[in-house]
Amino acid sequence: MSDELSGRSALVTGASHGLGLEIARRFVAAGASVCICARSAADLESAAEQLREFASGGARILARTADVSDAGDVAALTGAALERFGQLEILVNNAGVYGPMGPIEDVDWEAWVAAIKINLLGSVLVARALVPHFKARRYGKIIQLAGGGATAPMPQISAYAASKAGVVRFAETLAGELREHGVDVNAVAPGALNTRMLDEVLQAGPERVGQAFYDRAVKQHGSGGAGLDRGADLACFLASAASDGITGKLISALWDPWAELGEHAADLESDVYTLRRIVPADRGLDWGRD
Repeated sequence: MSDELSGRSALVTGASHGLGLEIARRFVAAGASVCICARSAADLESAAEQLREFASGGARILARTADVSDAGDVAALTGAALERFGQLEILVNNAGVYGPMGPIEDVDWEAWVAAIKINLLGSVLVARALVPHFKARRYGKIIQLAGGGATAPMPQISAYAASKAGVVRFAETLAGELREHGVDVNAVAPGALNTRMLDEVLQAGPERVGQAFYDRAVKQHGSGGAGLDRGADLACFLASAASDGITGKLISALWDPWAELGEHAADLESDVYTLRRIVPADRGLDWGRD
């Protein structure tokens, strides 16, 4: 137990299971009041009961069913959280799906669009709803969950890859808009997790996701994956005062020395930990220059 989030309030989307629930649990253990949302009422209430076991020191738990891709649901969700807690300091956009798997010409188009709406537009909608509040308070922490598709192609899982790349670029862009208002915006790469999304890959099989990706999924499933704790710990760091001023970054929970980033503030003013184009010189090649 710790108190680095004592007195703070957070909204965590997609928090009925997996990483979202683990982040909410970590926040509550650190002293925060937390509003969680998901589409399944039954799963959400079970998650809320788990969180109440960790709550202490006046921390409160609010659970609301919501579809983050629906503007009406988002307005009701953020309004309820602000009414219950009075203010919010933290937003974690975790809700996400893989979407349809297979060659782009074969997948169901409506399902492909739905994945973009949940993963990308959903995170934009929730952030957009809370930006005026954060601006008015001149403080806020927005944490976007990225994924493997943000930094590498994912053949046959194109909706997920495209949406997660968009999530990271949106985080970088929003960070630029909000820097002068004291609002930090960052994206988290939590590593390869053994969650229900991995189960979907295994169920889809190699014919839908490709043999190489399927084989990696089988290996990951057998090894236990990256675990949820590091991603949740990084989210807690980014939600705390210890990360004030760190913004516009894509940070790996597993590979980056994120606990020490405060010591490198000047270096972080560069394009370190951002998406960029690889040019020939980056790979030791002597062509492609003026």
